[in-house]
Amino acid sequence: MAILDYEGFWKDALVQLQNDLREEEFSGWFSDMKYLRAGNNSIVIGVPSAFHRDKVISRYQSLVNSILKKVSGQDISLEMELISVDSIETEKKESFTTKSASQNEASTAAQPQETYKTKKKKEKHSQMRDDYTFERYVIGENNKFAANAAIAISENPGKAYNPFLIYGGVGLGKTHLMQAIGNYIHENSDNEVIYITSENFLNEYLEGLSQKTMNVLKNKYRYTDVLLIDDIQFFTDKPGVQEELFHTFNALLDAKKQLVFTCDRPITELKKFPERLISRFGLGLMVDLQPPRYEERCAILKSTAESKNVLIPAEVIDLLSNNISSNIRDLIAALNTLIAYTQLMGKPITLEIAQQRLKTIFNSPKQANLTMDNIIRVVSEYYGLTPNDLKGKKRSQNIVSARHLAMFIGREMTDYSTTEIGQDFGGRDHTTVMYSIDKIKDKLLTDPALEATIDSLKRSIKEFSAK
Repeated sequence: MAILDYEGFWKDALVQLQNDLREEEFSGWFSDMKYLRAGNNSIVIGVPSAFHRDKVISRYQSLVNSILKKVSGQDISLEMELISVDSIETEKKESFTTKSASQNEASTAAQPQETYKTKKKKEKHSQMRDDYTFERYVIGENNKFAANAAIAISENPGKAYNPFLIYGGVGLGKTHLMQAIGNYIHENSDNEVIYITSENFLNEYLEGLSQKTMNVLKNKYRYTDVLLIDDIQFFTDKPGVQEELFHTFNALLDAKKQLVFTCDRPITELKKFPERLISRFGLGLMVDLQPPRYEERCAILKSTAESKNVLIPAEVIDLLSNNISSNIRDLIAALNTLIAYTQLMGKPITLEIAQQRLKTIFNSPKQANLTMDNIIRVVSEYYGLTPNDLKGKKRSQNIVSARHLAMFIGREMTDYSTTEIGQDFGGRDHTTVMYSIDKIKDKLLTDPALEATIDSLKRSIKEFSAK
């Protein structure tokens, strides 16, 4: 009879917990619990994993004990044991204090279907692509460090490298690597994972302000286990959302929850970004993704072709890898273009077709990974300076001349606007960039040697970018 009374107390406590907690919070931690028996002034509950047990102890045990006292009128503590959930037939508990044989038989016969269930395969995360996994992420020399760090984080979220910032140019796989972390944690633990783009985070923030529902936003993001935010450079010059991010950042970091961010540049180069927020990133790990090398480009193409069950001749792989070095996105886009054409035309993929269909892409200046960072690096080295000299405020003649030239070449060789170029030169405005470009144009009219210098620098930049 005592056991039945204690089970009643547990059911009453669950009702109270369901009222007090968010629906997903209650479902995530308490729906899989099973009442086992009464202990010495305690209730013994079965949980499916050690992780689940530790999570409930750290976050909810004091609350549960308080509710149990309220519903029972006495001090009843919560104890947890691991139970098997792999198979109905096994019907064994992983950690169980053995009772008498008769008690065991009665317990097993009374509730075999209630205690043990076949664990369902977890559904894919609704916010992330299911093909963005570590298995599909091609690792090479340029991204090995970042990939290894991401794997370590996924296996020990909140403990290894927190916060984690991945930065680099467009199409280099930042989102893939970030979501690989999220997908792995989602598949292999009970951690709640939230992935969101900076644009959607900003939209939710603005909606919260206008609808006076900021508490909903705060509860959603400050009490999750893993938060992934993509492209935080778009929070630049937005003090309101920066303030919200700062407090969310602190709340999760203090609770040892994992934070992962991506950005198109090092966090220290973001302008109009609060110093106190920038300093928080220094507490963790920041890694950069570089454009893939030739061997990595080949591996990416082969992996993509295999996933599509398409046979790509080796000479076509070589052609694409040699001519498209800008980023992974452009590389795969070219391959998809080629595959679509040959399938629609009912033709096999050949070297001749690839050369013909992709010649416009091959001839594009964008296919040399012409980032401003690469341009600044090559120009500064040519003049015996450092990239920081060109980005900084020094006004000596040799630095100013090199800075003007780098801006001019950047405008010539890329599709970056003068505003975007100015951002890469220490946050200068577009009028400064336009002035620098005009200065070089004027010099070209009177200095024939300058044109040769520019041509030489352009070749060096293409060679450097294609490495």
